[in-house]
Amino acid sequence: MAKKRSIFDIDFELEEGVEQQGFPAGNEPAPETKSFYIQGHPLQNDSPPPARRGPMASAISETADATAERAAAELAIRAENDALAHEHVRLKKLGLITDLIQTAKVQTAKLTRDRSANVDPELAELKSSIQAVGLSNPIRVEQTAEGYELIQGFRRLAAFRELAEETGDPRYTRIPAAMVPRGEPLVDLYRKMVDENLVRKDLSFGEMAQLAMAYAKDAQIDSGEAVSVLYASALKQKRSYIRQFAKVLGELQGRVRFAESWPRAVGLGLCKALESDAQKAVAMIAALDKAPDRDAAQELGILKACVSQKRGLEGSRAVSKTTIKLTHREGEVKVTAEDGRIELRLEQDFSAHSKARLQSAVEAFLDRLKSDG
Repeated sequence: MAKKRSIFDIDFELEEGVEQQGFPAGNEPAPETKSFYIQGHPLQNDSPPPARRGPMASAISETADATAERAAAELAIRAENDALAHEHVRLKKLGLITDLIQTAKVQTAKLTRDRSANVDPELAELKSSIQAVGLSNPIRVEQTAEGYELIQGFRRLAAFRELAEETGDPRYTRIPAAMVPRGEPLVDLYRKMVDENLVRKDLSFGEMAQLAMAYAKDAQIDSGEAVSVLYASALKQKRSYIRQFAKVLGELQGRVRFAESWPRAVGLGLCKALESDAQKAVAMIAALDKAPDRDAAQELGILKACVSQKRGLEGSRAVSKTTIKLTHREGEVKVTAEDGRIELRLEQDFSAHSKARLQSAVEAFLDRLKSDG
């Protein structure tokens, strides 16, 4: 026998100010019934009801929209990355990409430096400047499989390495460096190094001559041509001086250690001495070999002594000398005359004149001396 259920009608009286809520509690009121939902209504078939999508269709649609948006964002990011990569390559070709690199990874073997390996008296000043204000001009390097190859900035690199060793400060184990593209021609790398130091005007003629000879060896050309290539932006007179220094270094067959300390007049005097007497080079080489532990001052003294020595009876004969200084339209002229020799010093590259023109000028000079006698 089925149990009979009891049904009770309960009437709740709402408190004053409380609105009656729908069922279930908290639901929004049902939307207004549209005419096309009512069976038999005259407008039921006139306006189709709006399309209704189930929860699965809504989820699929939302997922598709999100995927499309994500694909568009990824495409924009790839385009931006490609543009940045192209810009990075462009700036790198211009040498404008700078980074902090380990000084231990920088090699200096590819190029012969335009700086002497001897003690640099100005390095202490550079180190003090770096400690005070940092390095304002980064070095330039070419990236290699093993690290980096130095192109410009030998003194700056040396200063950082010495500071790291002296202070123990890890900041000096890394140096700001601009990257140059790989595979640049050797002559371009040499020119970049040379032009930077020519602007600073602190290279000696001896250092410039040593670099020209190193490049001549690498490029398999003569030292005169090497000077013309490397120092194309220098004045003609300056190139002439460098050629004369290079000629002296070549004649002395690598025996010179302190060419950077030679005054210009000494280098030019050595060149003239070697041109006038081929045996001078032999004497200089022998004298230098006898002093393996010489310093810069001793080396210079040895060379000067060799230049002043006379052969045979000339050594015991007093030499009279006449010196004249005058102002000419071509500039200040210094003339030194002695027995069997006359020297004319003028800020002019006489090698730029043809042999015929020089011969004509010398003949006119000698004829004038004879006619005035």
